[in-house]
Amino acid sequence: MKKIRNIVIGGIENKVFNLVLITIILMVGAFTAVVMYQSGKLNRLVDESNEKQQEAIKEISGQTMDSIINGTVVRTTGLEAYIANGLFEEVSEAVELMADYAQTLFSDPEAVEPQKVDPPNPSQDGRTVTQLLSAEGVDPSDPALQDEIGVAANMSGFMTALFNNMEVNSCFIGLPSGIFLITDAQPGKKYSYDGFLMPINVTERPWYTGAVEAEGLYFTDVQTDNFTGEIGICCSMPVYVDGKLAAVVGSDLFLDSMQDGVASLEEDSGFVCVINQDGRVIFSPKTDGAFSVWKSSDAPDLRESEDEELAEFVKAALQGDTNVHLVQAEGKEWYMAASPLSTVGWVVVRLIDKEMTDMPMQMMQEQHNGIVAESRQTYRANLSKARTMILVLLVLICVLGISASLYVSKRIVKPLNTITKRIGSLGGDHIQFQMEDVYRTGDEIEVLAESFANLSEKTVQYMEQIKRVTAEKERIDVELSMAKAIQASQLPNIFPAYPERDEFDIYATMKPTKEVGGDFYDFFFSDPEHLCMVIADVSGKGIPAALFMMIAKTLIKNRVQGGESLGEAITNVNNQLMEGNDMDMFVTAWICQIDLETGKGTALNAGHEHPALRRKGGKYKLVQYRHHPAVAVIENMPFREHEFQLYPGDSIFVYTDGVPEATDRSDELFGTDRMLEALNKDPDATLRNTLKNVSDAIGTFIDGAGQFDDITMLSFTYNGPQE
Repeated sequence: MKKIRNIVIGGIENKVFNLVLITIILMVGAFTAVVMYQSGKLNRLVDESNEKQQEAIKEISGQTMDSIINGTVVRTTGLEAYIANGLFEEVSEAVELMADYAQTLFSDPEAVEPQKVDPPNPSQDGRTVTQLLSAEGVDPSDPALQDEIGVAANMSGFMTALFNNMEVNSCFIGLPSGIFLITDAQPGKKYSYDGFLMPINVTERPWYTGAVEAEGLYFTDVQTDNFTGEIGICCSMPVYVDGKLAAVVGSDLFLDSMQDGVASLEEDSGFVCVINQDGRVIFSPKTDGAFSVWKSSDAPDLRESEDEELAEFVKAALQGDTNVHLVQAEGKEWYMAASPLSTVGWVVVRLIDKEMTDMPMQMMQEQHNGIVAESRQTYRANLSKARTMILVLLVLICVLGISASLYVSKRIVKPLNTITKRIGSLGGDHIQFQMEDVYRTGDEIEVLAESFANLSEKTVQYMEQIKRVTAEKERIDVELSMAKAIQASQLPNIFPAYPERDEFDIYATMKPTKEVGGDFYDFFFSDPEHLCMVIADVSGKGIPAALFMMIAKTLIKNRVQGGESLGEAITNVNNQLMEGNDMDMFVTAWICQIDLETGKGTALNAGHEHPALRRKGGKYKLVQYRHHPAVAVIENMPFREHEFQLYPGDSIFVYTDGVPEATDRSDELFGTDRMLEALNKDPDATLRNTLKNVSDAIGTFIDGAGQFDDITMLSFTYNGPQE
């Protein structure tokens, strides 16, 4: 660095000026070259691109429209089929439950107390009731039939529960002797117009003969109901005892809603129809042509249609093909896609008129041509103006840049030199850098000076702050440990819980994701013969959820032990928790009460997970039914319990959503299927080992990914009345 006549050469001031000047010159030169080159290139590209766009727009638009149609048609058709198939699966699961229960009854009729069931009573229309019917020539009062009627009548409560909790039109059981028990809300439909009770030859009905021939779960074709005249299908299943047919159980489902739904989906561009396993259209909004609905005896098989493409499409659809196909049918081209209803063997087919889908592409081409012509004219007019403006701006940038570099370089150097001198003078006991007016430049130099001035003071303050934060953290850790211990002490955690009672076994665990959690479980006697069990999950985590949990647990227990039914208790607790609930917290809960003498239980589910039930000697299965909303969501919400029956050796497993929603490193959920697999790994294990099997399965699945939510589990086994 040299100083000649007060001009410093090689100093910071000179370097800043040179750097700014060179940068401006290079930037202006590069910018000018790029602008000139790009403007010429853009002119050529505009002309070439317009020509290529004219050729490509038709192809791209067509491909885009095909892609949209493929995605939309497949997703829509799949969704419609999924909704319908879910309805059939729900019915099939209910029929399987009925068959299991019927087999239990008929396997040991001596252990079953005979029940009574009456013929249909028209005055009971609108009420769910089980009625006794018989085939022509069969007298239900015959003493030889009384025993099997008494055993079959035990199905009444089970069928009533299924009928009330599912969207079915009836549940029934038919016996080889011609006896028929049906549960519905239309007793009056069982009488003819002249007032006589109609006989039903149950062993000749398609649902009876089809189930026997299939030797398993069976769906009938669409048929007319014997009593109401409405269209529907029946799902049935035979019950065998020692290799001999004991009964056929079933449930029917009216399909008027599906017929109306198909009709409502007709649009200008297409429609939806349903084709059965025989290739015949059974639901369609069309009244003529190949896709109209015919009587079963006259309906054509579309697999044999004269339109060869249509015939091939229907064959492929019934074999599981769900892709979109362009099919020539009835003199038009259609986009067609099918989605199977695997439960009954039907397919849902969506058809879209190709002519309607081509219209947007044609309109797009016409609009594009107009836009391109207008854009070309505007671009060329503005390009000339832009070049002039860019040249003027470049000149201004050069002048302003040079002036600014001179001013900035002088402003930077003077305070920096002063700071260097003051720092060099620091030492010994004098280590504090003081602010001076020369440093107050309003930029980074002033910030630098202030940083030096406050360095020693901030260091001391930082050390003091570390001490305070450390002490506060230790205090919070102690309080959280106490809160965790208090919460754990409020949950039953000594097992066996009631060693003097041998009617049942019970075991439960809770593993919070934080020091304290919002999950809880509880079990207690509401009276000497009734055991109550509760498992719940409060929204949120940590201390707020734990406080809300303690309140909910206390209120529920006090209400139930005070003599209220489960429905009354949860209804009242719901209203109490709504009071002053400014944080809008809520709790999902499953609660049940079991009579230890009879095994009869009542349960209530308020937005909680489905429980798993294991019958003696069997495997755990989810018991799915309609839930109430969570507690503390809707004020004055009435909650009602439902009944169920446990037999000696049966077990119940309940849990919070931390189990199925445990997540591994790839964000995949543990799910109820893996939970059931863990439960059934050793279904005869002790309750403690059963819960350990589930916990170990979760740990293996998440593979160190960390616990996402509180995990709480409770298991109960009913041993029978105390001797």
